[in-house]
Amino acid sequence: MGVLNVTPDSFSDGGHYFDPVAAIARAEAMAAEGADVIDIGGESTRPGAPPVSDDEQIDRVLPVIRGARSRGVSLPISIDTRSARVAAAALEAGADIVNDISGARADGDMPRLLAEWNVPFVIMHMQGTPETMQAAPRYEDVVADVGAFFDERAQALAAAGVKVGEKMIVDPGIGFGKTLEHNLSLLRAAATYGKKWPVIVGTSRKSFLGRLLNEPDPERRLIGTAATVAHSALTGVDMVRVHDVAEMRQVVEVCWRLSLQGAP
Repeated sequence: MGVLNVTPDSFSDGGHYFDPVAAIARAEAMAAEGADVIDIGGESTRPGAPPVSDDEQIDRVLPVIRGARSRGVSLPISIDTRSARVAAAALEAGADIVNDISGARADGDMPRLLAEWNVPFVIMHMQGTPETMQAAPRYEDVVADVGAFFDERAQALAAAGVKVGEKMIVDPGIGFGKTLEHNLSLLRAAATYGKKWPVIVGTSRKSFLGRLLNEPDPERRLIGTAATVAHSALTGVDMVRVHDVAEMRQVVEVCWRLSLQGAP
């Protein structure tokens, strides 16, 4: 899954693709580089980020979705939003997947939208909100607590008429209300959630890598990201969410060939 932030303030590439022309060109490039899904978002969710209105998100992402489709990008497009209204507008414009970092909790209309559209959706775990999540993350057992969260969301969404067994994808939310040790524990265990649902993991350029590597510049965390992508691929995670599509595609391809599934 290639990350396409149509924002001025995302933690790593904020502003790079804020212009729709640049964002559409990046979507084309990611398709050529081997992305399987393109995840487009119009709201930064970095630690401390303020919310962005529905109208502003729609104004940011719809020209990119429509432009990418008009340029022949046929890959599935995911809309990264907590808002049911933004998700609906994106789906109508040509998106295929909803990626909700709030786990379909921030907007009471999201479960209804997921039931009506019957599209694949990502339920991510986050403790708190982007504005508060890194203040003081605490868990009894982070791996078990995140797994219990997925169970609870599956039950609640199923009760709302969502086809959870067919459409739900889970994301443990690396960096979203977690300490360095929480993140490492979740990475070690992420594939175990795959016993119930497809699993996606997003580690790309994140601050926990900066702490591990003593590297303050997110764009200089490529090799650290590659290590986490390799670990995810080799342990059975279904998808990785990355900024550097071409490079991480190579990592995944080699890991696939090293695994028993990819043996000729």
